[in-house]
Amino acid sequence: LQPFSSSSRFSTPNPHRDQIQHSSPSPSHSSQPHARYSRAETEDVVPHLAKKPMHPLSLADLVKHGRPPLSAEALLASARFTLSLLPIRLAHRIQALRNLPYIVVSNPNIRRIYDNYTHSLSTLLPWQGRTIRDLDDEIRFTEVLAELVQTHTDTIPILARGFLECRKYISPGEVTRFLDEHLRARIGTRLIAEQHIALHYSSAPHAKRVSSPDSSDSSSTADDPSSTSAPPITGTGSYIGVIDTALRPATIIDSCGGFVADICELNYGVRPRWLIDGEPDTTFAFVPMHLEYIVTELLKNAFRATVENGMNREPVVITIAPEQAVEPVVAPLPGSGGVEER
Repeated sequence: LQPFSSSSRFSTPNPHRDQIQHSSPSPSHSSQPHARYSRAETEDVVPHLAKKPMHPLSLADLVKHGRPPLSAEALLASARFTLSLLPIRLAHRIQALRNLPYIVVSNPNIRRIYDNYTHSLSTLLPWQGRTIRDLDDEIRFTEVLAELVQTHTDTIPILARGFLECRKYISPGEVTRFLDEHLRARIGTRLIAEQHIALHYSSAPHAKRVSSPDSSDSSSTADDPSSTSAPPITGTGSYIGVIDTALRPATIIDSCGGFVADICELNYGVRPRWLIDGEPDTTFAFVPMHLEYIVTELLKNAFRATVENGMNREPVVITIAPEQAVEPVVAPLPGSGGVEER
C-alpha cells in the first residue's frame, strides 16, 4: 500500500464521484459570497493552495488590529487577514490526509475528517475572489468562521479512533508524526478563526444581529488545547479577542492547582500543596485556555511524582521567573516534582 504522491489525483471513496461534473469556478461565486464551491471545484484547488507556504503565526499578528471595540476599518482588516491565512492552512491538512495510504483514508472516521476539511475549504473559497467590503460582508464571513470552528470540534478524537482501527496498515511512528503535526496546525487554525470571531463580538455595533457561536460544549474544550476560552464581549479589560494581554500566570497556576489537587486527593487520598515562588505579579500576553492546558498537564505530572516518591509533606515549588527577550515557557524544574514558569 503506497501513499499518494502530492501530484496524484485523489478522491475519497464515493460511488457517485465519477458522476460529478468538473468545472471551473463560475462568476456566480463572486456575486454570491455565501455560496460554497462544489466538492470537485474544491478538490481541484487543493494542490495549488497546498504548495503555498503557511504564514508563521505569532501573537503580534493576532493583536495588530488593535484593542476592541475596533473601528469598522480595523474589523474589516482583521477579516481580510483571517481570510488570507485559513484556506492555505486547510489545504495543507487536506493534502496531508491525501498523502496517507488509501486504505487508511478509506476508514470512515478518517474520511469524515477529510470531508469536514473539504467542506470548510469550500465555504471559504468563494470569498477569495472578492474583497470583504463592508460590515454586512464581515457578518456573513464571521458566520462562516463560526461554522468552521464548530465543524472541527471533535477532530482529534475522531482521527485517533480512525488510526486505531487502521493500526494494521500504518506504523505507530507515522501515526504519531501525523497527529503531532495535525494538532499543531489545528491549534493555529482554530486560534485564527476564534480570534476574529471574538473581535467581531467585542467590536459590535452589530453584535446583536447575529447569534454567538455555540460554546456550550465545555467537556470538549476542557481537554482540548486547541480550544480557547470565550473572552468578555464588552471590549473592556485586558483582552484583545481571545488573547489576554495582561495574563497573570500565578492566577492560572492557583486555579489549575486546585483542580489537580482535587484529582490527586480522589486517586491517592493525599492533597499536595504548592508554593508559587519568584515574581507572582508577572503578566504577559497569552491565550488563557492554552496556558491552563499546559499548566494542568505539568501539575498532574508534578503532583503524581511528589506523591509516589513520598514527598507529599513538602510543597511543590513553582517558580515564575521572567526573562527579557524570551517568550514565556513553562518547564519542569530539574530534579523535582515542581514546574518552572519563565
